[in-house]
Amino acid sequence: MSKIGKQIINIPKGTEVKQDDGLITVKGPKGALSKKFLSEIEIVIEGENIKLNPVRNDKFVRSLWGTYASHLKNMIKGVNEQYEKKLLIEGVGYKWDASPKEVALALGFSHPVKVAIPEGIKIVIEKSAMTISGIDKEKVGEFAAHIRSLKKPEPYKGKGIRYEGEHIRKKQGKKTA
Repeated sequence: MSKIGKQIINIPKGTEVKQDDGLITVKGPKGALSKKFLSEIEIVIEGENIKLNPVRNDKFVRSLWGTYASHLKNMIKGVNEQYEKKLLIEGVGYKWDASPKEVALALGFSHPVKVAIPEGIKIVIEKSAMTISGIDKEKVGEFAAHIRSLKKPEPYKGKGIRYEGEHIRKKQGKKTA
């Protein structure tokens, strides 16, 4: 039994959930999200609640049960209140600048690194902080991870891009004799 899968998902007021041949569409005040789900999990929409039931009892279906419940919860939460990730940049000469379609990063390389902003993602930059927001939790997290991977924080001085609240374990440098 999946602890997450057997929970009933409540649909808040102002949110509309439709099912059409495995395609679930969630509409809310912030936007709309659609996702294709396999038929191994039966998704039942009853008024203000969503219930998920596995069709078979094997390992694959049990693994999908909780995953699909989490996806539905994330979609409902996303269309009502946006997801947000905050990145911080540290280092001399490290900076970023956003235009409507791309982010330009100066990360100590001989050339600026340019990254295209995916559709549905909004970026706000204040000095050394970048806030990435959107209604799709997967897109926000994936884009934030991609930006961070361009210059991960190094363990000696902590220079690089990190998440807000992320603690970097620093190593001790060389000792002089």
